[in-house]
Amino acid sequence: MAAADQPKLIVVADTEALARTAAERVMARIAANPGRIAICLTGGSSPKKLYQLLGSDARRSKIPWDRVHWFIGDERFVPDSDALNNMAVARATFLDRNAPAGHIHPIPTRVDNPDRSAEAYAHELQAFYGAESLDPARPLFDLVLMGAGPDGHTASLFPGYPATEETARWVVGVPKANVAPFVPRVSLTLPALASCYEMLFEIAGHDKQPILTRLLNGETLPAVRARSNGETVWLIDQAALPEGIRGGR
Repeated sequence: MAAADQPKLIVVADTEALARTAAERVMARIAANPGRIAICLTGGSSPKKLYQLLGSDARRSKIPWDRVHWFIGDERFVPDSDALNNMAVARATFLDRNAPAGHIHPIPTRVDNPDRSAEAYAHELQAFYGAESLDPARPLFDLVLMGAGPDGHTASLFPGYPATEETARWVVGVPKANVAPFVPRVSLTLPALASCYEMLFEIAGHDKQPILTRLLNGETLPAVRARSNGETVWLIDQAALPEGIRGGR
């Protein structure tokens, strides 16, 4: 990557420190906005510790729940009662106990197909934003949480898939996943995800070393192409760092 394209790298000791640091950044973004706030969550297992911290006694009392709206960057096209459903994990972990029901915005999966789901979610995002096109000067989200898959995908934007090249639509249906679980997906597009003040990646664990090596080498994978129009941060634990740069960067 060229220097101008480099995300900010923050290296922490372990997954506990990673979750704490991520929680601090989420809380800072919430505190920075005195008006209506939009946080875009991510799926998978990596953010669960973060979600537990956001729902903890120490932090939930500091979140202005009546002003924060919670969205999600991608969803597996399964019922919201399915254990694979991304937003269901966030709801069970911290949202349903704290957030007003109307402030939780799941991707709808009880529709005919992923394309219909994508259309419905795009309309919901546009209604929230108040326009059908994104203004770089007025981000859609305060913060977007992201992860990086073993193939370099982020959200449900897989390498080589047409969805990664989408420039007009905000949300797309993905008929087949490139990694397990092999279920259809619905995903925000790179331009929609970029419309934020901060994009925060969580990358943790020894099994992420191979893909992080490729990402740091600038391979044009979706997780490299995903960039905030504001600040992009890669939050990494020591176990995920390639051997050549272990100990910090």
